[in-house]
Amino acid sequence: MATGRQGTTKPGWFRDDRLVSKRRGWTGWWRPILAVVAPVLISTAAAVAVLIKVLAPGTAQDRLDAIRTGLAIGAGIGAMITLALALRRQQATEHDATERRLTELYVKAVDQLGSDKPAVRHGGLYALERVAQDNPAHRQTIVDVICAYLRSPYTPPRAPGTSKLGGIRAPLRPRRARSQPLSGSVSDTTPKDVKQEAHQEREVRLTAQRLLRDHLQPRIPARTWLRRFTRPAHTFWPDIDLDLTGATLIDFDLTGTAIRGARFNKAQFNGFTQLRMAQFSDRATFDSVKFNGRARFVGTQFNGGAWFGWAQFDASVLFEQAQFNGGSAFDKAQFNQEARFDAVEFSVTTRFDGVTFNGTAGFVGAKFNGIASFVGAKFNGTTVFSRAKLSNASFIGAKFSGMAEFSEAKFSGRTWFAATRFSGTVPDEVEPHLFSGKDGNSVATTGSSSPDVRR
Repeated sequence: MATGRQGTTKPGWFRDDRLVSKRRGWTGWWRPILAVVAPVLISTAAAVAVLIKVLAPGTAQDRLDAIRTGLAIGAGIGAMITLALALRRQQATEHDATERRLTELYVKAVDQLGSDKPAVRHGGLYALERVAQDNPAHRQTIVDVICAYLRSPYTPPRAPGTSKLGGIRAPLRPRRARSQPLSGSVSDTTPKDVKQEAHQEREVRLTAQRLLRDHLQPRIPARTWLRRFTRPAHTFWPDIDLDLTGATLIDFDLTGTAIRGARFNKAQFNGFTQLRMAQFSDRATFDSVKFNGRARFVGTQFNGGAWFGWAQFDASVLFEQAQFNGGSAFDKAQFNQEARFDAVEFSVTTRFDGVTFNGTAGFVGAKFNGIASFVGAKFNGTTVFSRAKLSNASFIGAKFSGMAEFSEAKFSGRTWFAATRFSGTVPDEVEPHLFSGKDGNSVATTGSSSPDVRR
């Protein structure tokens, strides 16, 4: 009885293991050979059999010639199989080399984005652009990297001539003495260097934004000798999502772009923001964003829903001729200057609950095909709903502090003006539906299912 390392075993235990290991090695060695030899042998035998049967050689020399011809056919087939395997191996090698080179370029470009030199960061952006242009499968990844760069913390430089703190210094207040640096110590950076770095970083971010715009435009303008027309852009990157949550954007421009989905929650838009004629095929969210400058959404299409909850617009904003084909919400949004929604079409439910309009609010010719909710809305400036079409509109608790105009407006479905306040003249189109409750609030109910709000 043979004894193994772990106790008594059957005779020939280790020898059987070696045989099994050797058989596995033979199988792995002969498998690619059999993949070539077996088809060659089968095709050769088939060719010889067919030639002998078809030609029916009568002499030994004829049979020998048939066999030689069959062997030649088999050799040709073997050469073709060998060539195919070699080509396949070469393609696999080239693919691996391409992937390694792509990975090296990607890693190098990302490292360049982390450089403290603006020129190097510019080079990293253009390197990523080239990688994405040549490799469509990696475009979304490259866009994610660019968006991540724009999401990094950044404070835009102040405009020339502005100071950090406003106001006038008190004439009798003594000026505080500036602290002097210790002898032998030198500051690494000066205010001038910090300002210069901020301006240089601004240029890098503008480049990143421009790359996104240029590659998200399916059609770009081109001028010929006779006329101006649009042509397809070969640099267009379709089906791209943008995640710019919390990003600081400067003069952001996505005019004429086609985007799948976008997240701009808590982003800061500085300067002039343009999303004219942009198309969002999926959801676009702008919750808690802040627009410090003018914003233009003229002709923009929101096909998957648009959310502007708690958004703040400090300058004028235009949504003229925009299309909201999905659900849309502007709950608690604040418009500090003019807000125009003229000729806008809302296909489904639209909410402006708790919104504040401190400037002119224009909805001239707007179409509300779904529920239009303005519950608790505050219109502190001039409000114009001329020629608007409202379906199932609710102005419960709304307050019109300025002039309100509803000339030629059409209401359909259930309409509520419960507890609505008009500080000025009540529009003629609304007055037939109003009556005064005990609390003095203006109340209107139209439609058979409208609630009775009288106390």
